[in-house]
Formats: sequence, C-alpha cells, structure tokens
Amino acid sequence: MPGLTGERTLMRIHIGERDKYHGKPLYEAIVLLLRERGCAGATVLRGIMGFGATAGIHSEKVLRLSLDLPIVVECVDTADRIEAVLPELDAMIGGGLITLERANVVIHRGAEGPPEKA
Repeated sequence: MPGLTGERTLMRIHIGERDKYHGKPLYEAIVLLLRERGCAGATVLRGIMGFGATAGIHSEKVLRLSLDLPIVVECVDTADRIEAVLPELDAMIGGGLITLERANVVIHRGAEGPPEKA
C-alpha cells in the first residue's frame, strides 16, 4: 500500500490467548478480518505476563498446563480504515480492550527493501 507514510492511526487490541471466535483463536480471526478489509498489516504479540479488567494475573509458568497469556494485535493504517473496522471488532471481542493513538509512519515498504543507490 503506497502512501502510508505520514500521520496514521495505531490500533492495539488486547485480548487473551484462549479467546475464541467461531471456534478459532480470536487473534487469528482478527488478523484475517483486518486483511479482508484491506488494512496495511497486522502483528500479533504474545505477552509473558499481564492482567485485565478482572485483575486476574496471567503469567507464563513452566509447570502451568493451560495458559491464557495476554495477546496484543497491532495494526497501523489510516484513521478511516481503522474506524470502519471497529464495529466488526466490537462484535467479535467479548472481553478485551481496544486503544487508538496517532502514529507517524516514517517508512512503509514491502520485502523489496530500500531503493538502489545511483
């Protein structure tokens, strides 16, 4: 997506690792939705410790068999594109948190890397 540089919106979606949507991991469903809606990209980050609205601590422990670690899905795109997908995300997410903030995109390019120097 050329032209993504400049002031854009960073959306962070905080959910749990065990959260589901129609039988699949919620984070996976969110990424697929963002891709379908033409967003520039999305990244899923898995936390090692955190707590949310219920104040229950979730942490990575060696002996723990069933994990529900924090997951953050990040997406940077135009404010219009982010705003357009929010109602769909709201319908998908049971418990969680979505934040928006301004981001200044300095570089956005695909795998081809920087242009060759003359």
